[in-house]
Amino acid sequence: MMEVLLFCALTAGVIAFSPVWRSVPPPDFRDAVAGGDEKNRSDGGLSFDHLLNTLSVEYAKGLEAPVPPPDDYMQMGDDDRLWVTLSASNSRERTRLLEAGMDIVEIGKDKVSGTIPQALLPNFQTKSSRMLEMMPLSQHIALSRPKDFPDADAAFHNYQETTDLMKELAAKNPDVASLFSIGKTIEGREIWCLRLNSSAKGNEPSSKPGSFYIGTHHAREHLSTEVPLFFAVWLLDNRGTPEIKKYLDTLDIYVVPMLNADGVEYDIKTGSYRWQRKNMRVNPDKSIGVDLNRNYDSWFGGAGVSHSPSADTYCGPSAFSEPETLAVKLFIESRKNIRTSMSYHSYNKLVLYPWAGKTTPVENEKDRMIFEKLARGMAAFTGYTPKSCNELYISTGGSDDWLYSAAGIFAFSTELEGNGFYPGAGVIKNAVVTNVKAAVYLLSVTADPQAAQ
Repeated sequence: MMEVLLFCALTAGVIAFSPVWRSVPPPDFRDAVAGGDEKNRSDGGLSFDHLLNTLSVEYAKGLEAPVPPPDDYMQMGDDDRLWVTLSASNSRERTRLLEAGMDIVEIGKDKVSGTIPQALLPNFQTKSSRMLEMMPLSQHIALSRPKDFPDADAAFHNYQETTDLMKELAAKNPDVASLFSIGKTIEGREIWCLRLNSSAKGNEPSSKPGSFYIGTHHAREHLSTEVPLFFAVWLLDNRGTPEIKKYLDTLDIYVVPMLNADGVEYDIKTGSYRWQRKNMRVNPDKSIGVDLNRNYDSWFGGAGVSHSPSADTYCGPSAFSEPETLAVKLFIESRKNIRTSMSYHSYNKLVLYPWAGKTTPVENEKDRMIFEKLARGMAAFTGYTPKSCNELYISTGGSDDWLYSAAGIFAFSTELEGNGFYPGAGVIKNAVVTNVKAAVYLLSVTADPQAAQ
């Protein structure tokens, strides 16, 4: 979503667990994540370690490829978005910019940078905020693009590769894994979900406590596909260890790595990148897309969203107007056992929790303390910074707010690492390894989040 210069007092892997964290995996679990467990792998070709090594090989191939000239980096077509930097020093000012149609990508001390459609430029030519920089988005990307990307993108999984890997995982682990679709995208692609449960498959009900991991609300955030996908690989790769076997036997785990498959495919279709954030709905004004993470029924259409269809933060005509978010709604409503969730985004190195759509903290003091405690626990593994979403700005219609307010789920979002939306494949390995640790930690408290208190 954005890159912010933040300092984190917590460091991954350096944690002193008190007795209230007795369900947290033992210390040797941290080392196991980095390389997998040779004795418990479900299949050599599907092992966590093997797939991470494959990433490194694909990345090296990408580095050997010729670097394209800047003009070939993106094929913007008639994309008229501008890259702008505007003065803004607090959450209130940032929220106003969002409402005017800006997609805030980076936050500095007294300024923000991001994109706006050229047609909305008059909204920003006011005295309330000074324009510090403005250029075509394509020019900004040509100036700032990493030298190893997009040539190294073969290490990332596109829709078909993600689907194939999930099918293979389910086929190789039929006793604990099953694959089903929670719905279809606006262009008709299946939204695949890998379920890990030793006693229930597919859409069968379960009374076991559930946890839900979802990636790629925003198409250009490809790293947010890799982390939940590799989390599923790691769990099945280590299914024979006592700790993971316990989770597979006692929990109901769901992984949806790619919610916005249409947007992902559009973003990479030409081999050049389009900065596609939204889904692929054709709006009445012929602009493309709705921001899926502004389309949930959590104070829908309120503060921090744009009602201009051309804006990257366009919330859509109504809550759950998009088949992707509606699929999540129906999925959650039919599974009352889900207690925790994690939604992956990039880039910022944050662990976020509600509220995003209100200026106030979560009203239930006990719940608020649980959110804070769990966020700190996950951040201790990743080295990211834990904080409430509204410390950045106010944005209504987000998934976490809806999951908590409508279903009582302790819902978090992780803003992954990297220096941009296209950071190069070299970032995948570290992001996967550290965030798998945090994801397992969330499993460790899913049976009874209240016990974390």
